[in-house]
Amino acid sequence: MKLSPSTVSWLQVGPFALVLALFFGLPMIVVLVVSFFDFEQTSIVPAFILDNYQEIFTSDITLRLYLSTLRFALIVWALTLVIGFTLANFLVFHVRNLILKLGLFALVSVPFWTSNIIRMIAWIPFLGRNGLLNTALMDADLAPHPLEFLLFSPFAVVIAYVHLFTLFMVVPIFNSMARIDPAIIEAARDAGASRWRILSEIVIPLSKSGIALGTIFVVTQVMGDFFVVRVMSGGQSASVVSALQNEIASLQYPPAAAEAIILVIVVILMVSAVLRVVDVRKELVS
Repeated sequence: MKLSPSTVSWLQVGPFALVLALFFGLPMIVVLVVSFFDFEQTSIVPAFILDNYQEIFTSDITLRLYLSTLRFALIVWALTLVIGFTLANFLVFHVRNLILKLGLFALVSVPFWTSNIIRMIAWIPFLGRNGLLNTALMDADLAPHPLEFLLFSPFAVVIAYVHLFTLFMVVPIFNSMARIDPAIIEAARDAGASRWRILSEIVIPLSKSGIALGTIFVVTQVMGDFFVVRVMSGGQSASVVSALQNEIASLQYPPAAAEAIILVIVVILMVSAVLRVVDVRKELVS
């Protein structure tokens, strides 16, 4: 019996769709339902109320947390994009030897094989008041006293984020650039195009899919993190997820569920905006 192409497609995607429905769709439905419940100290009261969502949209603290989280996401995205694009461009177009190229790429990625927590905490003795950087600056007479903003500050949070998530920008951009035909670059050079024109009119447009995927990876990671903010800011900064974690610790599950739903919607809108600008599927197929 010969199956139709549509049937074969459904059979291929069916197991993945089932796993997605069971481990993502069903839990999200439960969270959505609980977000409309009421609560009393340590118990959940089944009901249908909008108080949890009303509290989110009318609370100045919650809105500031969202703005703070979005600010971290945008700053980290911009920095990882510049660093990731520069590294990928160097590896693809300026390293001619394939073995050396693979070796340098491995050198970039090897540090990311260790735990995120270890790599993040490693910044504390480096950026601390009596850390390596402050000691070096004072020994060189470049700073009269220890720089307080280096650790337990938004600066430290951004540094840790960039360190943790740059690889998620490098890899997709590297893959996109590696698919660019070198003959196109050579033809542009022969036609008299400057390096900047080649970059802006050839390399960047043909790397759009990698930039879009890297953007999605980095932004979603930052939006969903709370541990880096808590540790590296020393309590001076907060995020939506850290507030959500505090509500869960206080057994306030309905407000936490509402926060989670709003956060998921915000992330989906951001990802949709990226995919609307760049058709990743079309870019990868072409």
